Amino acid sequence: MKKIRIKSYAKLNLYLEILNKRKDGFHNIYTLFERIGLADTITLESLPGVKIEIHSDSREIPLDQANLAYKAALILQKSLNLKKGVKITIEKRIPVGSGMGGGSSNAAYTLLGLNRLWHLNLSRKQLCNFAQKLGSDVPFFIYNCPFALGEGRGEKIKPLKALNRFKMWHVVAVPRIFVSTARVYAGWDKAEKGQNLRLTSAKSNAKLLILNLRKRDLLGVAHCLFNSLEKVTTSLYPDLVRVKKNLQKTGLQAAMMSGSGSAFFALCVSRKEARQARTKLRDKNTLYFLTQTK
Repeated sequence: MKKIRIKSYAKLNLYLEILNKRKDGFHNIYTLFERIGLADTITLESLPGVKIEIHSDSREIPLDQANLAYKAALILQKSLNLKKGVKITIEKRIPVGSGMGGGSSNAAYTLLGLNRLWHLNLSRKQLCNFAQKLGSDVPFFIYNCPFALGEGRGEKIKPLKALNRFKMWHVVAVPRIFVSTARVYAGWDKAEKGQNLRLTSAKSNAKLLILNLRKRDLLGVAHCLFNSLEKVTTSLYPDLVRVKKNLQKTGLQAAMMSGSGSAFFALCVSRKEARQARTKLRDKNTLYFLTQTK
């Protein structure tokens, strides 16, 4: 095998609660991930020697050692003492800086792809050990599941197998605003610490959300959506408030920010409802996607 093509899927956070800041500078979180069909395409081609090349149709991502896909290949080379090279071509569709995990996804699917291309036979546990060194969201994509809970920095993953066959439609809105994750978390530390307490625990809230998902009760799901960072992000980037309001004006059941932003998503009963809502959205400064649980 000298060349493979794989889809690199995006994610949404249906629940995201920031619990506290850790001594290592990261934050403990409790989150419910959903993998969605919006995806980049990654092509991996074997190269002689140990050279790693990054190519892309996007000008918004680095094409050197700063790219997470590059780092994924490098960590395998160094950790396993491999004398193998690879050309990584990334066709971008997941907007950069949107809170949908595009870079993390690229890293994870590069690990999964190289495990095949280079015939490494690494277990999921071994791949996850590499993944968590690359980023907090990276391990989720290694599990190849539509829904999962994430704890710690987000790297401790528990797949929700009972939801494997459940799919939801979404309208996703991504404004042309790049959001700095570091700035958002710094804002949470400054403004939200000690003021972000909820009456019930994160686990209880997420458990209720999962129950509604299992019952296919989208209205119940809508009431359980939560993101600790939305208030902080919209205070730092006020134009994002308009994005959420535009989604809500279409009459969809709920709208919420994913991750640290800038993407917002709304729940839809069906593909038909998603399409009808999309026809009402006419903001030239925002990209809109119709997508389903993957």
